[in-house]
Formats: sequence, structure tokens, C-alpha cells
Amino acid sequence: MSMSLREQLLAAGLGSKQQAKNARDHQHQQQRQPRPKGAPTPSATPAADLAHAEKLARDRELNRRQQAKAEARALLGQIRQWADQDKLPPLQSDEAFSFVDEGKVRRVRVDAERRGQIQRGEVVIIRVGDRYEQLRATAAERIRQRDASVVIDLGPTRAAPAEAGPQGEDPYKDFVVPDDLVW
Repeated sequence: MSMSLREQLLAAGLGSKQQAKNARDHQHQQQRQPRPKGAPTPSATPAADLAHAEKLARDRELNRRQQAKAEARALLGQIRQWADQDKLPPLQSDEAFSFVDEGKVRRVRVDAERRGQIQRGEVVIIRVGDRYEQLRATAAERIRQRDASVVIDLGPTRAAPAEAGPQGEDPYKDFVVPDDLVW
């Protein structure tokens, strides 16, 4: 049978039994000591170090994405809660107010008074998930500060007539379409 290197060195007289025992104890102690967290693992090749670094980078990116998703869910929950607290009561009317959101024409039920409030900017429409709610502008400001993308931009209102009219060399500048036009 082959002898270990330690046994061969002892047989050749290059070391004493005490030195062999001390070396074995030292090696055993190093294996038993726990490494501090985050300490790099001893590796035999630079390729292993590179793979370990890439894995750490992937893990950090995954954690960052998961944290961003959790924050987005928390923000959506907070906006839903605020919208449920401050929403105006839904109207049972045959009239609808049409607006464009995400490239599609959407509608909410309104009456003549609510239509005027929306056009004056006193009432704001917000998107909460897949439904639309109507809120007072003062209540919607808190939501706009947290996430402006849920507040529907209805364009210029009657409060700003200078911005509402066509400008420049428009051939139809004399034919202004009123904001309260009902189709």
C-alpha cells in the first residue's frame, strides 16, 4: 500500500512525530473554524472566482428586482386605499364622459354637473387597476405626488382658454370645437 506524504517524510527522517502531530492539529483547526459571512471562499482557479462574482451580481440584481416589485405593489395598495376613501359616488346616468387613456377611448358615467366639474379641473379621473374612479382634485393631488401615471391627463381645461385654442397657421383656427360637445 502507498504511504501518505506525512508518513513518507517521517520514514525519511525529515520530520519528527511531534511536527507531524502539530501540522495535523493545525490543519484540523482550520477546517473546523467557521468563515465570517461574506468572506470569499478559497478557490483553486480564477475561473471559480469569476463564476462566484457573477453569481453574486445575479443575486443582487434579483434582490433589487424583487424589492422594486414589492414597492410597486405597496404603492398600488396605498393608491387603491386612498381612492376608495376619497372617490365620489358613482352616478347612474345615461351620459358618459369620454377620454383617452393608453391609446384607447374610455368612458365614465357623468351628469351635466359632474361633466362641468371635470372640465373645470375640480374633479379628476384616476386609473386604479382596471377601473376608473372620480376624485376631487384636492384628494387626487396626494395620489399625483406618489404616482402621476395613474392620474388621467384630460388636456387643456376651460380654466386655460389661451392654451385650449388652436395656434399657428391652422386652416381650421376659426372653427373651435367646444370642450362640452356631446356625441
